[in-house]
Amino acid sequence: MQDFKTKFKRQIEILGICLSQNYSSPLKTFDLADMFGVEELTIKRDLQDLRSSGIDIHSEKKYGVRLAHELSEQKIRELIQQYSVLNAPDKHIEKSTGLLVNRLGEKALANIVTLQMCIEKDVLARIDYEKDSEELEFGREIQPVLIFQSEHMWRVLAVSDGKMKQFLLNKIIEVRETGRTVTEVDKDRIEDIFKYSWRSWLGQEKISVKLRFSPVWAERLRPKPLMEYETTELNPDGSMNYETIVNSLDEIASWIVSRGEGVMVLEPAELKEKVIQLAKETLNNYH
Repeated sequence: MQDFKTKFKRQIEILGICLSQNYSSPLKTFDLADMFGVEELTIKRDLQDLRSSGIDIHSEKKYGVRLAHELSEQKIRELIQQYSVLNAPDKHIEKSTGLLVNRLGEKALANIVTLQMCIEKDVLARIDYEKDSEELEFGREIQPVLIFQSEHMWRVLAVSDGKMKQFLLNKIIEVRETGRTVTEVDKDRIEDIFKYSWRSWLGQEKISVKLRFSPVWAERLRPKPLMEYETTELNPDGSMNYETIVNSLDEIASWIVSRGEGVMVLEPAELKEKVIQLAKETLNNYH
């Protein structure tokens, strides 16, 4: 008997494929059967299951497999959440999905499915991406490695121009498969990148940081570790010395300033300077 998760995942991927613009000619049921390595009858049953769940998808002689009506925003959210659970159960965050769907609608599902399929097949993707300057960059080639969420945003970790980078899914306007296969990225390399990420910044630097938390902050933070690698030492006055390794001083500086009184930087000096500068800039907003 076919595994239910495999079947459900394939059905969501069929929807994503139909919503994407990766194929210039109509997709037939036998095309999808070849793509997923199953019999054509299996694909026809998948379409029937999708129709039974309220999704108006059909196979037509002239147009191939396509949706007759747009999916509702609520349905797209449900599908993305279900798909993310199937691929990475601990990454299921509703707010991230809501922001993604509000921005991209059906394209959110199309893009996340295309990226995930590129990951599983070790295939390069080509994306149209909105930069921070709001300028669009067309046709950027990336090797997607992992889809994850952080700071209420869905992101894709990818190799781009020889470097490991992250891209916000909210800013990916279009994703296309190139069909060109690449060597799989070593999983230990991925784990190492996440190990030293303070919140969302993913880099390859390793910077030792020492902080001191006031008794109040020490009481708040002691029950819940901030990082995978960290050491703590409780002082006689109830304060706590804290050491860890991060890959971005900018990010931890922002976190320290946002905590206000009670978090002191001991090392490195560069981090102290960043915190002081950021605090001054924040105060300028109220002059």
